[in-house]
Amino acid sequence: MARIDSQLLFLTTSPRTPEKMIPEIDLLIEHFNGQVWNPATQREFMGVLRNEDFYNGEGANDPAFSARDRINRAPKSLGFVLLEPTLQLTPAGQKLLTSRRTDEVFLRQMLKFQVPSPYHKPTDKAAEFCVKPYLEMLRLVRTMGTLKFDELQMFGMQLTDYHDFDKIVRKIEKFRVEKAKHIGSYRTFKTEYLNNELKKIYRDRILRGETKTRESNDASLAKFLKTQSSNMRDYADACFRYLRITGLVNVSHVGKSLSIVPERQADVDYILKHVERVPVFVDDLAAYTAYLGNAALPKLLTDNRPMLVKKISEEFPSVEIAAKATLDELKDLLADLLEQRKEESITEQVAEIKDYRQYDEIQKTFEQIENNELYDAPLMLEWNTWRAMTMLDGGEIKANLNFDDYGQPLSTAAGNMSDIVCDYGDYMVCVEVTMASGQKQYEMEGEPVTRHLGKLKASSGKPCYCLFVAPIINDACVTHFYMAHHLNLKNYGGKSTIIPLPLQIFRKMVEDSYKANYTPNPSHVRSFFEASNEYAKSCESDMDWYEKIKEKALHWLD
Repeated sequence: MARIDSQLLFLTTSPRTPEKMIPEIDLLIEHFNGQVWNPATQREFMGVLRNEDFYNGEGANDPAFSARDRINRAPKSLGFVLLEPTLQLTPAGQKLLTSRRTDEVFLRQMLKFQVPSPYHKPTDKAAEFCVKPYLEMLRLVRTMGTLKFDELQMFGMQLTDYHDFDKIVRKIEKFRVEKAKHIGSYRTFKTEYLNNELKKIYRDRILRGETKTRESNDASLAKFLKTQSSNMRDYADACFRYLRITGLVNVSHVGKSLSIVPERQADVDYILKHVERVPVFVDDLAAYTAYLGNAALPKLLTDNRPMLVKKISEEFPSVEIAAKATLDELKDLLADLLEQRKEESITEQVAEIKDYRQYDEIQKTFEQIENNELYDAPLMLEWNTWRAMTMLDGGEIKANLNFDDYGQPLSTAAGNMSDIVCDYGDYMVCVEVTMASGQKQYEMEGEPVTRHLGKLKASSGKPCYCLFVAPIINDACVTHFYMAHHLNLKNYGGKSTIIPLPLQIFRKMVEDSYKANYTPNPSHVRSFFEASNEYAKSCESDMDWYEKIKEKALHWLD
């Protein structure tokens, strides 16, 4: 049981991207089902996990803690696994690993997450909790029409009791009026407004002089407010990401806001009308565990046959529905239709991209990424680079990121594959992108990039190359990729041609492709990578090679 002493809305924050728990839960059950979850099995789990391609992290200092962080949080809190008396999968967990529509599985479990519960007990220092956080945040988005990230951070995270819902709505409305009246820097206005809210939330603690946090010896009010603001932002970011996985909300990356998908408003209204707001089984562990792990609860609009038929008919009016179709058959039909619509949306995007109709928008998005103007910049960089590669040249360009039902980017690629794979017929290119910089870039991307390229060589049987794009390239990555040109390593399929490029130079390559009076073809791309191999042979140092390949990129079509 976790003890909560927060004054803010409590949500699960690990993993940051909810889909990433799926392969880890699968691995956990495969190797440790029926075993006692203790420090020994926790360390063993991390040992197994580190050998998996999808693993992304360190966990070296305290493997047991790292295992608990991955499993005891979202997987347990959302009812996918039971950790006592032994490890086992719940019916909801089984559904998560086998369902075609994981968004619906996540939605059901998130709607049941509550505070207080037998899993999460507030302490005397905590706020008065009486809330199902995701249910109320969904209600807040529906009520406000569009909910900005800043509004979710400042006010949504104060909704620890659903009885205060209307008060939070009024606070947001007042903030919007004050923002409209404000003249000057929005950032300054927002910081002052947020600090005033924090002073109200933590008034008693501030009056008692209890402003020292566990992370610092600095007990100043400014440091305290900065720490609480950061905590509030982390919870809001987690809420954003988890709501998005339900398929019920749109994310505006430019406006950094949430809104209900128009076609899903009926689903949301059904939830808000029928799902009970009051936490249940607060002091009954057995009853709560059974309720939380039940894969069929709560009931959704798609569980109501007449309403499901109506939904299919409205969204896909040309489809004939068999009168004798069962509920499960109708759900499968809807899943097929949604998948078909997604593929059609992506196909339309590709056609527009190849005709250069999205050139200006692609370059504008890169500019916004560089200026830190977008929500979830890593996702947008991956998606926009896929668009750029599709426009850059011929070939079949596949993004391994997850798309929503309308062909819009939902989450980044899983850790066991390249971000983008380009098939040019007689050779292939994998593209890896990252927003990471400094030493962290090398630690996160160095070896995995080489491994992904090796996997592509093995699976395709073709010559393969790799392009690595980041806003800033770390010197350690330059050295690693230069050495990869020379080292004949069996595990990575021999020598590896990996070219690191700053985003600004990659954008120039895209611009050159757009300005050319002909359409570049796969031979132009391959000659660029072969030039890197030649430079690696002739250059005396890694930095010499790097400067030459950057210069080549600036004139890649000459």
